[in-house]
Amino acid sequence: MNHTQPPLISPHELANRIGDPNLVVLDGSWYLPTENRDPKHEFQSQHIPGARFFDIDRISDPDSDLPHMLPKPDYFARAVERLGVSNDSQVVVYDGKGLFSAARVWWMFRVFGHKSIVLLSGGLPAWLAGGFPTSDQEPDIAPDTFDVHFDSSKVVSMQDILNNLETRESVILDARSTGRFTGSDPEPRPELNSGHMPGALSLPFTELIENGKLKPAESLKQVFESRGIVDGQKLITSCGSGVSAAVINLALVICGYGMHRLYDGSWTEWASHADNPIVSENPQWSYSATAQSVSHVPLNHG
Repeated sequence: MNHTQPPLISPHELANRIGDPNLVVLDGSWYLPTENRDPKHEFQSQHIPGARFFDIDRISDPDSDLPHMLPKPDYFARAVERLGVSNDSQVVVYDGKGLFSAARVWWMFRVFGHKSIVLLSGGLPAWLAGGFPTSDQEPDIAPDTFDVHFDSSKVVSMQDILNNLETRESVILDARSTGRFTGSDPEPRPELNSGHMPGALSLPFTELIENGKLKPAESLKQVFESRGIVDGQKLITSCGSGVSAAVINLALVICGYGMHRLYDGSWTEWASHADNPIVSENPQWSYSATAQSVSHVPLNHG
């Protein structure tokens, strides 16, 4: 699990490592509000033996009204210490879908300086398909010490996006579905209008996944190249609330394109500010960056 290797581990490889005192397995499952799934309850019913639940909603900025925003470095450190993670830990993260929210957890650890983290290829579905055991027992966790090395250059703010509208220095890759990107489909958070930021490219994260697993590197490169993306470009990833965007970040690393920036507030923040320009096929809320005024419905973060 050397961090210079691709950040993936197979179920078979993980099964052979269970019991290693330096290994920490995290269940990072999280689901969209429309899916009506309770990740904590599912974890309590069935998880990889010894795994701990990484709660994306709780390990977040308590002072933000946006969902699961990146917490302050010390907050993150204390939270993962309670999960038994140290700077020497070899972390494996998975989720209940195969590949979805686990990428967000991977990205968070990378932003906070921990490189010894990999994802379980195929997640819990692949583990179950391999016939490996699960548990419903609460793990016995010994708290540890974790020192953070925060890389703020990998996190983008709304102001950074606004600046980028002027400079076009970076290409924005939007991981949401095509319908949400164009504005033809509604957002899962009903108070938000759909559409996209001016100049953004649509790259649904589902195009990077096949049978619950990330596609091979060469196939991933073909997806990026189909959008005109090549190594060396400056990129910013975005999605609904900073979760599926991390799948694009992971794919970029797998391709050898390196770690790129992620817009943490993503569409939930962008669309909740009436002055921010939205491009949409729905004329009800489409307008340009130079528009003088626009009518928006009142928005709540919930």
